[in-house]
Amino acid sequence: MQTFDLGAEGLRALNSALHALKGQTNMTSWEVVNPKGAHAIAAGVDAPVDITVRGSTGYYCAGMNKQATIRVKGSAGPGVAENMMSGTVIIDGDASQYAGATGRGGLLVIKGNAASRCGISMKGIDIVVHGNIGHMSCFMAQSGHMVVLGDAGDALGDSLYEAKLFVRGSVKSLGADCIEKEMRPEHYEALEDLLRRGEADGKARPEEFRRYGSARKLYTFNIDNASSY
Repeated sequence: MQTFDLGAEGLRALNSALHALKGQTNMTSWEVVNPKGAHAIAAGVDAPVDITVRGSTGYYCAGMNKQATIRVKGSAGPGVAENMMSGTVIIDGDASQYAGATGRGGLLVIKGNAASRCGISMKGIDIVVHGNIGHMSCFMAQSGHMVVLGDAGDALGDSLYEAKLFVRGSVKSLGADCIEKEMRPEHYEALEDLLRRGEADGKARPEEFRRYGSARKLYTFNIDNASSY
């Protein structure tokens, strides 16, 4: 295991070392200590490595992640896993605003709660939140899955496209063009897989969730729907 003391060696040195791991590498296991809320820890990694950050992080931890598995043994600041492409990011604590924003692939797991705008404009990422999510989550979400074991705040899925949202608890309100939809066998199957991969299969059953999706009235402008814009 490669152990990197962020307090002693600095963020630039850490990310430079991680960015140098192009393609295959035998330096597959990394531990980052003394993060002290630093921003952009392990951002832009593009290698099949395992990285454990022992402490809480600031803005944009694991942003643009490709291939790597990154676990934060603490909480994460705004924009964790922003624009993620592939791999897995696991937050053992809470996540601040816009977690997983614009994510195009991979899996983001938040063991605690997520603040507002979780999954905003998601484009293929899968997000599993063990706790609650804040207001305006999944705003303009285009594709991918959001699984919430707790409750959702105001305006869930506002201006939603084709992302699939599963919420176990209550939803304070739905955003424009977001409606509850039927749970079919394929949705139960997909949800079971997401709960397993999101380390939540022992905490909830697919039958306990409700599905939300787009009513598909805002794809193109229609004067009859003008009041919804």
